[in-house]
Order: sequence, then structure tokens, then C-alpha cells
Amino acid sequence: MMASNKPLKLPLAAAEVDRSAHLRSDEAYIKSAWPNASVLQFMSEKFVSHSIQLTFAKGASLGEYDSQSDYFLGVKDGENFFLRHISNQTSELEFKSLREIGSYLSPRDIGLAVHAQGLANWHSKHPRCSLCGGPTAVVLAGAVRRCPADQSEHYPRTDGAIIVLIKDDKDQVLLGRQKVWPKHRFSTFAGFVEPGESFEHCVIREVREEAGVELTKINYLGSQPWPFPASLMIAFEAVTNTPELARADGDEIEEIRWFSREDMKAAIADKSLILPLEISVARQMIKAWYGDGAEKDLVGAESWR
Repeated sequence: MMASNKPLKLPLAAAEVDRSAHLRSDEAYIKSAWPNASVLQFMSEKFVSHSIQLTFAKGASLGEYDSQSDYFLGVKDGENFFLRHISNQTSELEFKSLREIGSYLSPRDIGLAVHAQGLANWHSKHPRCSLCGGPTAVVLAGAVRRCPADQSEHYPRTDGAIIVLIKDDKDQVLLGRQKVWPKHRFSTFAGFVEPGESFEHCVIREVREEAGVELTKINYLGSQPWPFPASLMIAFEAVTNTPELARADGDEIEEIRWFSREDMKAAIADKSLILPLEISVARQMIKAWYGDGAEKDLVGAESWR
């Protein structure tokens, strides 16, 4: 039996702003758009925010456009959006992480935030040329880095990672707890795609390594960006015909548990189960499997770690 037909909600997969890649090379347009543009500010995994919403500043209020720290995000309804990647926190500004406020943002702002964070994280971690080791410069309004020594161009990278909801023939789900997580914090299984590996083969390998079971059915559910720091989560559901072989690998996964819907409801109520954050693919897969009543029955403590 596969999961219910309820559509999978993917909170971070919103994309309402046109990235307008053709404008990135138009330096005159980028500079002229800056003064009236709406600009996010980002530093060390956090955005300038107010309460539970992102704060947008006008470019003119932030001074001149800086090609090395101001990145073009796109256009929506004639409004230009940029990110300023700042290095020094100002005391009067309030900063919040996407983990903290992601559940409260509009689809437009979610799409901007995951784009901005993924781009900023890449720039922070890849300032030098992978060929000669020299420093690179930001070009094309933040979309590319170029080495002035050898003229090589370097592009943002996204790490593919699968995430899978495992079920048995009784429609119970198998969840695991990593060693580094708090007590009672369980989630679905996930792992990075290795070189030369398909998504489906990655699902089979990761599940076998971490949970010990074999899979008979694999079904693709959807994907969403996960810029912590630079992943794309590809979601699957799968069925095992060897549930009795389920065991934690003892290395990454310390504990595993099978849950029926009744088990999960009771565990949430008595606080013996903590689920992942609402913005995560894992949480949404669990809610889709649970079906009617998930919004009411699965409310409780959430944990990032």
C-alpha cells in the first residue's frame, strides 16, 4: 500500500519571483534598479527581520550598489529584489533565521529567502578559484564568480539529497533518531546522493545502511530547496517487505521505531515523540501519511536538532 493521495505540501518550494536571468548581465539595468529595489539583508544564516517577517529595505537607504555583496534575486510585478550580503552586524537590526520564521512567510518571501540564503552561503564558502587557488570576483549580479587570474567561471552548487518515508504492509511508518538529536526527536531517513548514483538507488542504499530493511516500491513525491547550507531535498515514499529486519545502524542512527497513526497520536500527546520543523519535507510527508486530523493531532514540540 502506498501513501494517501493527499498532495504533499512543500513549504520552501514556492517560487513567485521571476529570477530574470537575462538581466544579470545588463550592468546598466542592475545599477539603475538598485535605488528603488526591495532589498533583503543577510548575515551568518540570518535575515534582517521584524518579529516573524522579513524586513525589506530600499536600495537607496543602504547606499550605493556594491557588485561584490549585492545580489540580484529577480522581478515580480515590476518590483526588483536584491540581497545585500553583509559581514558586520549592526546592533539596531533584528536578525532571525529561516528556521525560526519560515513557517510564517508568504510564498513570495519564502521563495526569495531560500534563493538568497542558498546564494549567500555559496559565496561565503567558495571565495577562491578551485583551479589556481586565487581569490575570485562576483560577476553577473551575484550569479557567478570569476577568477581574474585564469578567467575560469564558478557557479553555485546544490547538493542533491534524498529523503524517504518508509512504510510496511500495515501502513505503519518507520522513523529514526540520530545520535546528535534530542531524546524523543524522530524523523524520516535521508542522505546525500553519491557520485554516479540515481535518486532511486540512493534511497535503497541509505535505507539499507541506516535502517536495515529492503524496499519493494519507491514512489517520487516532490522536492524543495533546503539551504542549510545548500541542499535540494528529493522526497520519496517506499514500502518494505522486511519490516522485521529494521534496526538502527548504531553509527548515525541510534534508535528506530515503527508508528501506526494511533501510536503517533499517543506519543505526541505524552511527549515521547518530537517531530521535525513544519517547514521540513519530513514533517510534511508524515502529515500527508497521517491524513485527516494531522493539523490537530500532530501539534506539539518541534525540534530542529
